[in-house]
Amino acid sequence: MSLRPDAILEVDALERRFDVSAPWLNRLIERKPRRTLRAVDGVDFIIRRGQTLALVGESGCGKSTIAKLVTGLHAPSGGAIRFHGDRDRLQMIFQDPYASLNPRWRVGRIVAEPLRTLRPGTPEAEVSARVDELLRTVGLSPSDGLKFPHEFSGGQRQRISIARALAGEPEFLVCDEPTSALDVSVQAQVLNLMKRLQKEMDLTYLFISHDLSVVRHMADVIAVMYLGRIVEIQPTADLFASPLHPYTRLLLETIPDLEAPKRDRSPMGGEVPSPVSPPPGCSFHPRCPLAFDRCRAERPQRRPEVHDRRVACFACEETADV
Repeated sequence: MSLRPDAILEVDALERRFDVSAPWLNRLIERKPRRTLRAVDGVDFIIRRGQTLALVGESGCGKSTIAKLVTGLHAPSGGAIRFHGDRDRLQMIFQDPYASLNPRWRVGRIVAEPLRTLRPGTPEAEVSARVDELLRTVGLSPSDGLKFPHEFSGGQRQRISIARALAGEPEFLVCDEPTSALDVSVQAQVLNLMKRLQKEMDLTYLFISHDLSVVRHMADVIAVMYLGRIVEIQPTADLFASPLHPYTRLLLETIPDLEAPKRDRSPMGGEVPSPVSPPPGCSFHPRCPLAFDRCRAERPQRRPEVHDRRVACFACEETADV
C-alpha cells in the first residue's frame, strides 16, 4: 500500500505480540504450551498532516503499545508503519512528567538534550538561546532552566517535557496520555498550550487517552480500541453525535453530563477478557447488549460497505444493509 499524498503516517495491519510463557523448564515439567499476548492485533489507520488522531479505550487495550511501535521503542511483530518524513522529527511526550525527566539534570540541560543529540557541534551560545526560547514558548521563564525538576509542579513539569519534545523541531508528536497525571484545571492549561503550538508550528498529533472529554477537545478523528483492535474510527463530531459500535456508545455513557445529571445510564457489564486468551468471534461479545450467534463465531472487520469502514460490528453491518 502506497502512502497517500496528504498523509504523514500510515499504519497497516499492525501487530505486536509478547511471549508471556512460563520459563522453558516449567513448561517442560508441567507440559504447558507457550502463551502469547496480542497487545496490538491488526490495527490500521492514517494520520494526515496537521491532524490530531486520538486513540481511546480502557486500560490495557493496546494504546500505549501503539505509541511505542510508532516511535520505534518496540519492533512490530507484523504489519507496517510508514512515516512520511524525517524520523528525527518524530518526538514523544510521555504520560508521567515525574518519571520522564532526569531528576539529576537541570531543566536547561534536559531541554537541550535533543539539540545536542540531533545537531552535534551546535555552538553552546546557540543552544542556550534556543533553550530560553523554548521555555518562553511553553509559558516558563528562561531562569527556570537553572532549576531541577523537583522544584516544579506537575503541570510545569509537563511543560518542560513539551519544550524538550519541541527542541528537535518535530513535525509529528506522539502524546501518550500527557495530562492524565494532572489536576483538571492544569489539564486544561496544558491542552490549550498543545492546541496553540499545533496551530503555530503546524504539528501533527497522535494523541492517546482514556478520557473522552479530553479527546473531544483535542482530536479531529477518534479511533476506539478494544482488546488490541480498532472497533470504530470517525471524525470527532460524528462519533459524539452518532456513535456506531456498542462499545463506543457505552464509553460515551460514562461521560458526566451537567445538563442531564439524572439521565438513565447503561452501565458496562462484565470484565475485559484476557488478551492472552480472547473470546472467539468478536472480542466484545461477552459484554455486548446486541450480541447474537454470528458475533460469537466470526470476527468482524472494518469493511468499505460497513459505514465507510468506520466500524467493525455485525449489528452495525445489518443496520447498514437495511
